[in-house]
Amino acid sequence: MTETTALIVAHGQPSDPDPAEAALARFAARVAASAPGLSVHSATLAAPGRLEAVLEGLPETVPIYPLFMARGWFVTSALPRRLGGRANPILDPLGIDQGLPALIAAHLAKELDQRGWPLADSALVLAAHGSGRSRNPSAVANGFAEQLQSHLGLARLSVGFVEETPSITEAARRHGAMSLCLPFFACAGGHANEDVPQALEQAGYAGDLLPVLGELPPVPALIARRISEAGR
Repeated sequence: MTETTALIVAHGQPSDPDPAEAALARFAARVAASAPGLSVHSATLAAPGRLEAVLEGLPETVPIYPLFMARGWFVTSALPRRLGGRANPILDPLGIDQGLPALIAAHLAKELDQRGWPLADSALVLAAHGSGRSRNPSAVANGFAEQLQSHLGLARLSVGFVEETPSITEAARRHGAMSLCLPFFACAGGHANEDVPQALEQAGYAGDLLPVLGELPPVPALIARRISEAGR
């Protein structure tokens, strides 16, 4: 079997790059284990020189998978600039994958079923990053939420943002105990680990907080499938 090689790139944590780099390496290993014949490298943009060092050992035919939730500045500007003159193809980021809403909806339905919560009586808070400069991230999050709701038919689905209105606190208010909060982030980090829980606490949120979307069980296999498709 011919091996397919890919590179997963994430933002990382500028203030403390090493733990995020290690976490991404573990995630890349999960992706590689999700399909036969995959070799998956990883690099964060925040770790100085890491991306360039990994690229030195890879041919320009190796696709790059951006572990981001929108095709924003990091995907369209920062990453291509770091590539220099290299021609490695950049795939669509996780957050705009057309198969993502149905996949996550199925996972959320299982989460609710395990709790014994009927879909029609349950609610969801989608906690996203947003942006004070671009409408694109919020448009992606809102579009994702609409597609989730079309699959699930929840009693209520609210979207809140870290960097724009409505805030996560505003979105989570008046959500009862039969609610899930899904952080719409590709990787865990300061926003997901600190900002989201703090916002939920301020809202008096009584529901459950899930891991970030990128860490949900079905996601590595989806990424593996996209990488395999790109390598054909």
